[in-house]
Parts: sequence; structure tokens; C-alpha cells
Amino acid sequence: MKTDSLFYRIFHDVPALFFELIGQPSRQGYRFKSIEVKQTAFRIDGVFLPPENDPNPTVFFVEVQFQEDELIYHRLFAEIFVFLQQNPQYTHWQAVVIFPSKSLEPEDVGVYSLLLESTQVQRFYLNKLEQVQ
Repeated sequence: MKTDSLFYRIFHDVPALFFELIGQPSRQGYRFKSIEVKQTAFRIDGVFLPPENDPNPTVFFVEVQFQEDELIYHRLFAEIFVFLQQNPQYTHWQAVVIFPSKSLEPEDVGVYSLLLESTQVQRFYLNKLEQVQ
């Protein structure tokens, strides 16, 4: 697209304009590049798909994590957003992550903290659930 290439040239030649646009102070050393993102194959642990006639469909993603994995949230949200990109008919989603205990959840959730604190993501720790009779 012509507008893409126009903005590419502007941001490439004068990166300070981007930071001015978003109300941030200019940052030294930043370079603007176009980067191709290659998609790897993902397998989501489980997905609950809504009935086809549901007027307000919500997709539920389930991730069960019983091994230490510091990158679980990187992978989970990549899987979710690739799925949503490939299935634009679904506009509502929720994710459920099940751990045996909180000790297996990564301590540094970094860039995913807003998603993890939202109502779209629930985390369960099996050792904290009440016993079912």
C-alpha cells in the first residue's frame, strides 16, 4: 500500500516523529524497520468452540501446564492471537490456564501482565481448589 510505504519512509527517516505522535519523549538509538514474522506451528491444549448459532460467541482456550515453562505466556498468547487472526468470526475469547500449584507459574509475566490481570484470563491452581466430594 502506498500509505504504508509513505509512513515507512517518514518513520525510518525521522523516528522522533513517531514518539511525538504517541506523546512520548524522543528516544535515542531507536531504528524503524519492517520485519517479517514467520509463523510456527502451534497446538493449543484445548479450545471450546461455541455453537454455530450462538449470537454472541465466545471461544474458550484451555492451557494445562504441569511443567516449568518460563515462556508459557509467550506461547499461549501467540497461539490465541494466531487463532483469532485466522478465525475473525470470533470476537470474544477467554483463556483458562491450569497449574498444579502456583510454584509452576512464571514469576516474571512481563508484557502479559495487563492480559493476565484482565477478566479474559483465569488462572487456577489445583492445590488451592476445594476438594470435590
